Amino acid sequence: MTVDDSWKLSAKEDALRQRARMIRAIRRFFQDQDFLEVETPLRIPAPAPESHIDAVASGEWFLQPSPEMCMKRLLAASYPRIFQICKCFRAGERGDRHLPEFTMIEWYREGTDYRTLMDDCEALITLVARELGFDGIFSRQGREIRLRIPWERITVREAFRRYATMTAAEALRTNRFDEILACEVEPQLGMESPVFLYEYPAELGALARVKEGDPGIAERFELYCAGLELANAFSELTDAREQRRRFEETSRDRRRNGSPLYPMPERFLAALPQMSPSAGIALGVDRLAMLLADKSRIDEVVAFTPESL
Repeated sequence: MTVDDSWKLSAKEDALRQRARMIRAIRRFFQDQDFLEVETPLRIPAPAPESHIDAVASGEWFLQPSPEMCMKRLLAASYPRIFQICKCFRAGERGDRHLPEFTMIEWYREGTDYRTLMDDCEALITLVARELGFDGIFSRQGREIRLRIPWERITVREAFRRYATMTAAEALRTNRFDEILACEVEPQLGMESPVFLYEYPAELGALARVKEGDPGIAERFELYCAGLELANAFSELTDAREQRRRFEETSRDRRRNGSPLYPMPERFLAALPQMSPSAGIALGVDRLAMLLADKSRIDEVVAFTPESL
């Protein structure tokens, strides 16, 4: 290690100490609610096929893009409340807000839907902020963000109507949904307090249950704060036949796009019928650390980036 590298690591000490306090507070939050902390393998035979997520190969298997396949099998085996803080891996993801290896907290609740997870997010982040010395308000890039609950809940349809140059339906039809969301909608979200963006088009909820009475809508939300996406959640789809159909459709899309193809996660599909109505969520630990440390780049809240190894 060069002298310059040592200086860079030393400069991160405050952020890394705050990150450690944050993780301790997260763990205590779930333990106090009688969640079981679990560990599942990082290396798996088959990730869930998703259109825009590429897994990292590890021999003939893969490093997990998320722990959901194994955690949902535990849920199906009657573990009613589980959480995990773990490393996840995604090929080709690198930027100010992305790392190819990152830290995620994922949790699941049996017998509920995604609306309960909104309440969890409010309680969790409010608690963590308080543990770090923020009394209901913190600064993000010169802007005050207030944490007083309840936080705003806005549908995807309404967010596109407010902030975008086209409707959500038009963006989806012209294959520009992700572009418009990222460039026009996301930068406007959560600029005064966190906001839940919910009721995504069903096409964008690959593992989500559709809304009763409205099959065009997925029971999915994302949490934003100061334009930064923090979490992705949904009510779980438990219909194995429908889940297989969606996976096969996604695999066809990946083949057409020239993306890597993955084996079907058969053990997960076999366990799915045993799963009770449930909800699950993934929240980015690195991004939450960025937010609360008021850092503009994810590099500033992790000890090592790929380029420094």
